[in-house]
Amino acid sequence: MRNIITRLLPAVLLFAGFLIGGPTAQASPARADEDILARLTALPGIKVLAERPTEPGFRYFLLSYVQPVDHRRPWRGTFEQRLTLLHKATDRPMVLHTTGYNLNDLPTFRAEPTQLVDGNQISVEQRFFTPSRPVPADWSRLDIWQAATDHHRLVGALKQVYAGKWISTGGSKGGMTSIYHSRFYPGDVDGVVAYVAPNDVINREDSAYDRFFRTVGNDPVCRQKLKDLAAESLRRRADMVTRLEAVAEEQGLTFTILKTADRAYENSILDFEWAFWQFSLQAACADVPDPKTITTDELYSFVDQVSGLTFYSDQGLAPFIPYYYQAGTQLGWPDPRFAHLRGLLAYPGIYQPRSYVPADISMRFDPFTMADIDRWVRTEGNRLMFLYGENDPWGNEPF
Repeated sequence: MRNIITRLLPAVLLFAGFLIGGPTAQASPARADEDILARLTALPGIKVLAERPTEPGFRYFLLSYVQPVDHRRPWRGTFEQRLTLLHKATDRPMVLHTTGYNLNDLPTFRAEPTQLVDGNQISVEQRFFTPSRPVPADWSRLDIWQAATDHHRLVGALKQVYAGKWISTGGSKGGMTSIYHSRFYPGDVDGVVAYVAPNDVINREDSAYDRFFRTVGNDPVCRQKLKDLAAESLRRRADMVTRLEAVAEEQGLTFTILKTADRAYENSILDFEWAFWQFSLQAACADVPDPKTITTDELYSFVDQVSGLTFYSDQGLAPFIPYYYQAGTQLGWPDPRFAHLRGLLAYPGIYQPRSYVPADISMRFDPFTMADIDRWVRTEGNRLMFLYGENDPWGNEPF
């Protein structure tokens, strides 16, 4: 991903120039606004939870905003959605960072577009990611329109203070979220920069991922070693699962959602190749061990380092249940064939979102939602920029 972003940086700079009045525009000094804290506090629905130290030239606030649980029936209750504000000046552009997940409240985080326009930034926690979750949680209210309307209301509130140009951005599911927001409310922002945003129009068609894993990187030896390590991990399943169970007992982890440590373990192995290419650079191939000589302890350590073998515990899944719910109801999910693991898998069909969401949460997949998004992007969307990583699996079904 780093390589492609570097190559596309001049285009992003040009896009940023549009936002601030020209490619060569310089940052203007912060004007003497009335105190931003007072202005925020005066906005209906906004609550300032904390102000924290950050880098010079900025002020950083942790905020919440009151949202309806159901925007179509706003009288049916509300919840507080968390967000952060990195304030530069009210006359600077605003970047809406749609996280798509939980909120990272690091006071120093600035998305790439925020840096390029030297602007303000809000980062917004997606609805149903804790603590931005209604109580009780009606999961049928977690869909892309409801989330887009969260962002629409928030933009409307903050434009009373930040009246300049707005741009939205996000990575992976956050990038998808920024596109969905603009699909339903195209007038809210002046442009979108979406990083590695998948576009799973036909959920059952996943051959692009199989092609990717046959050709990714420039080292066929590395590709084969990763496949062989995954296969070897399943051949040594009994010993590996015993180690996983010991770690789980030591850390107090449970496997209620997936039922057994063995089922959780198989899911981690199915993640193995994907996780390597998503989070590692090509140079990491030099550290991939030899499947023919590796000991079981070494194998466990390496697979755990790449996949995180405790991820599919109840505790590992808990923060991501809203993601899996959305993937299994609207977004779709990748389902490679894993030809190199044929005959070694014990649980066919387990590698899908329904497996990772508690059984008492009802789910039904809608195959038309992403087709509508795709149609809008192709025929009506404008000022949308998509950036994809060369070796990132998530870029294989691009917009």
